[in-house]
Amino acid sequence: MGIAHEILDVLVQYKIDLTGIETGPDGQIYLHIPNLEFDKFQDLMPNIRKVGGVTDVSTIAYMPQERERQELLTLVRTLPEPIISIDARGHIIVANYAAKRIFKLSDDEIKDRPLKQWIKGFNINKWLNQNTWEPQTTYIQLKNHTYLCDIMPINLPEASDEEPVMAGAVLTFKSPSRLGKQMIAFNQTAGEFDMIISESPLMKKLIRQAKKMSQLDAPILISGATGTGKNLLAKACHQHSLRRDKPFLTLNCGSLPKEAAESELFGQTEGAFEGARESKGIFEQAEGGTVFLDEIGELDLSLQTKFLGLLQNGRFRKVGAEQEVRVDVRIICSSQQNLVKKCQQGTFRQDLYYRLDVLSLELPALRDRPLDILPLAEHFIARFSEPQKKYFTLSKPCQNLLTQYQWPGNVRQLENTLFKAVTLLEGEVMEPEDIQLPENDVSFSSFGYRLDENFSGSLDEAVKKFESEILRRLYPAYPSSRLLGRKLGISHTAIANKLRDYGIRRVPNKSESEEAGC
Repeated sequence: MGIAHEILDVLVQYKIDLTGIETGPDGQIYLHIPNLEFDKFQDLMPNIRKVGGVTDVSTIAYMPQERERQELLTLVRTLPEPIISIDARGHIIVANYAAKRIFKLSDDEIKDRPLKQWIKGFNINKWLNQNTWEPQTTYIQLKNHTYLCDIMPINLPEASDEEPVMAGAVLTFKSPSRLGKQMIAFNQTAGEFDMIISESPLMKKLIRQAKKMSQLDAPILISGATGTGKNLLAKACHQHSLRRDKPFLTLNCGSLPKEAAESELFGQTEGAFEGARESKGIFEQAEGGTVFLDEIGELDLSLQTKFLGLLQNGRFRKVGAEQEVRVDVRIICSSQQNLVKKCQQGTFRQDLYYRLDVLSLELPALRDRPLDILPLAEHFIARFSEPQKKYFTLSKPCQNLLTQYQWPGNVRQLENTLFKAVTLLEGEVMEPEDIQLPENDVSFSSFGYRLDENFSGSLDEAVKKFESEILRRLYPAYPSSRLLGRKLGISHTAIANKLRDYGIRRVPNKSESEEAGC
């Protein structure tokens, strides 16, 4: 700081008032001298340059901290989301333009007012008075409008061994319409793999394998039950490949009329049959890109030979043509059928199966990836609620119901079920009674209880065993005798007696267990 002292001595000689001084990371010294006349400045600069260690003197528009502050204020002021900064008492310090527009108040009218008088759904003062402060994301009503709010604590000092001191918090409010637009933009720009929810180890492993396979040009065979997301996975493989900028075309072999299938796949020449016009098939249209053939097991046996030739040498003849056409396409196929069994039955060519099954991916049923059920549900609810400009949440019993259900229709059934629930929901919290599931799914097989001709025991024993299994499976989703009784159509007293007789007790959730242990 010797240089700084010498520079200050020069300023004292010129009787210059200094309002601020900063140092930079590379030894720069910044002086804030307001209202300095130009003549005096010209006199001053040569004298500062004479100070030992000074290499140059120049002017800047802002002090570094002042510039940083102005940039931050500009950023906050222009953000479309309402942003509010509060102190440790919960009183407003700063609000950006979007927030003030909601309050319809000026800076002076809003400053130092308690935020709690305008928000509902979250006790901000209780959170501020805790011993530890973790970032929160929760639904909050601000001036009677629902927002998804990110609450970030401000702890001081930031870099010290001392205990942090709560200085306040910054709250960012996100509206349904804004979130919806962001989701649409993300869907349009993000890779398809980013759109596949994969919290379960099974799905994470599948995605890792798919990413590796997508970089190759060999065919991919995707198997899985209906509704598991085969189309989405195929598109993700295309977008992750070197062909991502070329077409991705889909054709469902199961929906192809037999008489039109060959023309749809391979194209046709003019006059190939009565009324035929020159047209390209899907393989020519996708030149350089990827063709996804859904339900390849439904492809007619007569066309499998021609398709095999395309896989082997990239050539085929259009319907009615003599010359071969050469194409460069990547083939991805899917099937929910057992192709090995179809080969044994003679309805699918074995050599075609082995040609397709170079790289294979098997999508698990939704019931086999339970960790993905709630993230998928939240994703669908957010998407479906956006047009209504509302937020909907799942109650704990409703979450239990979704995770306990077997979902025979997989992800598609979950999506359709939640679309109906969101459309008809009147409140903002979804309860089990809002989820409409097929009643015939409550069967012996649904509850893992099966009888065969070798069963030994009385009818009364079988009924009791089945009854206890139903109660054990449904109780987590309907965790009171009244809710469960309403679901099953009997009195809550009868349910309470049966629960006691079968020794069924509600298992507390994680948060309840932690509270009980405190």
